[in-house]
Amino acid sequence: MKKPDTPRNENERLDVLRSLDILDTQSEERFDRLTRIAKRMFAVPIALVNFVDENRQWFKSCLGLEILETSREVSFCGHAILDKDVFVIENALEDTRFADNPLVLNEPHIRFYAGCPLVVNGHRLGTLCVIDNVPRNFSNQDIEILKDLAAMVERELAAVQLATLDPLTGISNRRGFIALAQNSLNLSARNNFPVTLVYLDLDQFKLINDNFGHVEGDNVLIAFASLIRMTFRASDIFARMGGDEFVILLNSTMKDKADSVIENFKQSLQSYNQERDRGYEIAFSYGMLEFDHKKHDSIEALLSEGDKLMYALKKSKKEREKSK
Repeated sequence: MKKPDTPRNENERLDVLRSLDILDTQSEERFDRLTRIAKRMFAVPIALVNFVDENRQWFKSCLGLEILETSREVSFCGHAILDKDVFVIENALEDTRFADNPLVLNEPHIRFYAGCPLVVNGHRLGTLCVIDNVPRNFSNQDIEILKDLAAMVERELAAVQLATLDPLTGISNRRGFIALAQNSLNLSARNNFPVTLVYLDLDQFKLINDNFGHVEGDNVLIAFASLIRMTFRASDIFARMGGDEFVILLNSTMKDKADSVIENFKQSLQSYNQERDRGYEIAFSYGMLEFDHKKHDSIEALLSEGDKLMYALKKSKKEREKSK
């Protein structure tokens, strides 16, 4: 048996998958409807919408099987996501990669498999696949039909993704951030690596809206999010929490290191202000704390403390400005 290789962009692929907040959720009619269509059109006993997680394949919609997941190393779909084309095995017993696979030798006795990768943001997250326990041919026309059905699944996933993205700035919203960040906290607690949260709030944002209009206020939010995206690492997680509040989770970063990262971000923001010279300056207040798994039992607890720190520092800044 050949285990599936790991995609070169695996970390980014998993980040996109987890940002959907779809793993281990209940079945949904919009996906079940498409597996019913696939099962009927191809006259197969099994049709699945599945996602390839770090160590497993998990079935969002599953017709013909009584299980919801298998290990990734025995999955056919782990192979299917390695290429953009439909992955077809017409007789698994005659394929050296799968002949001794437990899913071939035992239930469900897979002989035929065809899986079309499901692509979100350029990353292949899983497949729409059809499975039979007898060998069969799969024509070019069949491949095109499976692609069409997979495109319908992708449209549903796009709708799911919209629920995790902030439509104005294009970065994660609160829901998307919590899905990604909780996984980082779990890894941190398990492997004892540092994670630091920075909770940010724009200064004088209401005045910008009042004096320059809400369109300009939107431009400020877009610019601020863009600077965050350009300044911080791909391994960091950031989001617009709502209004003029943003948050950044710095992975593998202790608080003292995070201080210097924020100073670099301030310098980037200062350069932006000088270049644009729009009659106002974008500035922010922030609260920062390092994750402590003994103290913070969830991402919500960490966010709550970061929010309180940010507002305390913002209040202190206002009092200093008044005393000048």
